[in-house]
Amino acid sequence: MSERPRLSVIGTGYLGATHAVCMVELGYEVIGLDVDHAKIDALRAGQIPFFEPGLPELLAKHMDSGKLRFTTDYAEVAEFADVHFVCVGTPQKQGQYAADLTYVEAAFTSLAQHLTRRALVVGKSTVPAGTAARMAQLLADVSPNKDVELAWNPEFLREGFAVEDTLRPDRLVFGVHSEWAEQTIRSAFAPVIENGCPVIVTDYATAELVKVAANSFLATKISFINAMAEVCEATGADVTQLADAIGHDARIGRRFLNAGLGFGGGCLPKDIRAFIARAGELGVDQAVSFLRDVDEINLRRRARTVELGLDLNDGSYRGTKVAVLGAAFKPNSDDVRDSPALDVAASIARRGAEVYLYDPEANANAAKRHPELTYVNTLDEAVSGADLVMLLTEWNEFRQMDPEFIGSKVNKRNIVDGRNVLDPVQWRGAGWVYRSLGRP
Repeated sequence: MSERPRLSVIGTGYLGATHAVCMVELGYEVIGLDVDHAKIDALRAGQIPFFEPGLPELLAKHMDSGKLRFTTDYAEVAEFADVHFVCVGTPQKQGQYAADLTYVEAAFTSLAQHLTRRALVVGKSTVPAGTAARMAQLLADVSPNKDVELAWNPEFLREGFAVEDTLRPDRLVFGVHSEWAEQTIRSAFAPVIENGCPVIVTDYATAELVKVAANSFLATKISFINAMAEVCEATGADVTQLADAIGHDARIGRRFLNAGLGFGGGCLPKDIRAFIARAGELGVDQAVSFLRDVDEINLRRRARTVELGLDLNDGSYRGTKVAVLGAAFKPNSDDVRDSPALDVAASIARRGAEVYLYDPEANANAAKRHPELTYVNTLDEAVSGADLVMLLTEWNEFRQMDPEFIGSKVNKRNIVDGRNVLDPVQWRGAGWVYRSLGRP
C-alpha cells in the first residue's frame, strides 16, 4: 500500500487513546471506537480519562483538525478505515492467573461482521500465545470479505512516557503471514520507520511472546535486586551500592536494579501470571516456574515495608497517624492497578493506623478502590502531625523533600523510604529515624 492508510483504533483505554492521538500526530486520519459511551463522550470533549504527560495537549491539538474523531459504531469504523488496531484490555481472570480474553474476542467479532472490503486487522493487546491464530480464523469465519487479514503488533508503552514511546519507539514488531500484510502495516507506521526505527518481521506466535517475554525479564530483574535486598538486610550490606557495583557490568546494566517496594501496575503482574498459566496449558510450565518466585519476591517487599513501619511504631500501628506518600504504582501515572503503594497503605490501615494519603495524580483512582483511607491534596496536609512518614511512590515532589521542613510539620521524625530515593545521611542528620529496604 503506497498511500497512507486510514486507521481505526478499537478500545480507547490507556493503550488505545494514546495510540489514536499519536497516530494523528504522525500524520494519519484516525477514528477511535469504544463501547463505553462515557469514554467516547469524554474524548470528544477533549478530555483524557487518565493521566499521561503530553497526551491532553496532543488531543486538543488534533480534535479541531478533522483528522481525529471518536465513535461507538463498528459500521462507521469498518467503512472508514483500511487498518484497524485492536487495543482492548486483557485483565487477569478473577481468582485465576490466566488472562481474560473476553474483550479481545468481542472486539474482533464485532469488527469482523462489518468488514465488507479488504482490510488489515492489527492486534496490539497483550495476549497468550496462540490467540492470534484463533483471531485470524475468527476473521476468516466471520468477515463478509474473505481478503481481510491479521497482523500482530505488540505494544511496549511505559506509563509516563507513552507519547514518546509511540512517536519514537525503540523497535516495531510485526507478526504477519503475507507480503501484503507486511507492506500494509509498514505503511501504517511509515513515518516511524523512515525515522530509523528497527523493524522485526516475524510470525504470530513470536510477536505474541515478545511482550510477555520482555515483561517477564524486567520483572525478574526487579525481583532479583529485591531478593538481594533481603540478603543485604541479613548481612548489613547496602543494596544500592551493590546495584551500582554489579550494574557497571555491561552484561547486566544498572537499569531496573532499583531495590524497593517492587513492581505493580496493569502490565507486569498480570502478564507474568498469564504467562505462567499459558505455559501450563502448553505443557511447558517448568520452563517458566521461576516466575512464581519472581511474583512471590515482589509481594514479599510489600509485607516487609509494613514491618519496617511497625518497627518504627514500637510494634503497633494502632492509634498512630501515618502519612503515606504515593498511591500510583509508579510516578507520572494515576494508575493504581496492583499498586504496591496502595496495597501497603490499605494494609497498615487494617492494622489500626490513621492513614493520610497524598498522591499528585492518583488520589481519585485510589479512593475508588480504598475509600476507607483519608485522602489529602497536598504534601503539607499529609505530613502534618504524622507519627510516621512512608514514601511509597517516587514522585519528584517526594524525592526533593527538605528533611528539616518536613520535620517541622510531623509529630515524630520517623520515615520509611520504600523506594530508596532519599539520602539517608541527610535525613538522619536532620534527626530522622530513617529505614529503607536493603540498607543498613
